[in-house]
Amino acid sequence: MKFDKHTHMLLETGAIASRALIVGALGLALTLLGVFMDRAQFFQAYLTSFTFLTTISLGGLFFVLIHHVTGAYWGIVLRRVAENLADTLPLMALFMIPLFFGMHDLFHWTHEEAVAHDQILQWKQPYLNVGFFVVRNVLYFAVWIWLVRGLKTLSLKQDKGDSGNLVKMRRRAAGGVVLFAFTVTGFGFDWLMSLDPHWYSTIFGVYVFSGGFWAALALLSLFTNMLRKSGADELITMEHTHDLGKFMFAFTAWWAYIGGAQYFLIWYGNIPEETIWFIHRWEHGWKAVSLFLILFHFIIPFVILAFRAAKRVPALIVSLAVLFLVMHYTDHFWMINPVFNDHHLHVSWMHLTALLGMGGVYLWWFFFNSSKHPIVVMNDPKLEKSIKHIVH
Repeated sequence: MKFDKHTHMLLETGAIASRALIVGALGLALTLLGVFMDRAQFFQAYLTSFTFLTTISLGGLFFVLIHHVTGAYWGIVLRRVAENLADTLPLMALFMIPLFFGMHDLFHWTHEEAVAHDQILQWKQPYLNVGFFVVRNVLYFAVWIWLVRGLKTLSLKQDKGDSGNLVKMRRRAAGGVVLFAFTVTGFGFDWLMSLDPHWYSTIFGVYVFSGGFWAALALLSLFTNMLRKSGADELITMEHTHDLGKFMFAFTAWWAYIGGAQYFLIWYGNIPEETIWFIHRWEHGWKAVSLFLILFHFIIPFVILAFRAAKRVPALIVSLAVLFLVMHYTDHFWMINPVFNDHHLHVSWMHLTALLGMGGVYLWWFFFNSSKHPIVVMNDPKLEKSIKHIVH
């Protein structure tokens, strides 16, 4: 992979993209075999990878939205990378389709006999029904794709010298932030919280968002460090690495704060139908996963990133970014799988193949899009200021 300093194009990405696609195709093929071996386990593993990757894409979209809304200049050199990360959402929309055929295997509230004998499910039925579920999730992705494609189209026009698109992008992003908040919350409620339809948390959508944005920052850090090594170090400097490190530090604390607030409010209330969700993630082997999350999703990265010097060491940032992606997957595994295995900790080979399959195709799509247009935006009035940005 090489960076052309004159055109801002990313060159020679074919080898990386091809390898990712081969791994993805093999992973998906092996995972599909699981349908014939254990249909329920297939959909559990598939859902874990789907929500893991979708929330990262949503994190990339949020990075773009918030930079347009605030007018921040430091991240302008990173904006195209975030746009390409968000532009994986059409792919995730395609990956969502098979899950519609596995709803009966995943969601207790799709069983008519269960609803008939459960007053809580009957009360929630106007919202938790298959038809409305499918419609609103298609709508979520339609909104996200409309935002991504609209903002990226305007951004590419700006590359060609259309300076008036800056105002248009800010206006679309301003409304987009509101739409983003509602749709991401709905996505978290639908695919994750409704797995246990008796349990609810009004802060759950924020928890899902914070983990996704945290992981998106990690992936942005990995890719920008690759860009710097490929020759873009005069545009993407150590100062940008430092700022990404600050962002990761902030959202390490934010994720822990939201998760802790959710836990302690439920613990203090001590209502059985609320506490059962955490009990299932503490007993029968799940305690180790919960403690693993606390230690490596919060305590260790928080302590390391608290130091200014740590944010300016590329190798350390890259190592933490890899850890963050591992922990983000662990977080989604922790949210999803105790619903189906509350009496024992169980990891299937399909968790690995689904992750490799979906993740491989995801990276291929990302690198393919990254090589089609300049990887650093051009003709933005604040681009020079972004390049010369210094962290104080």
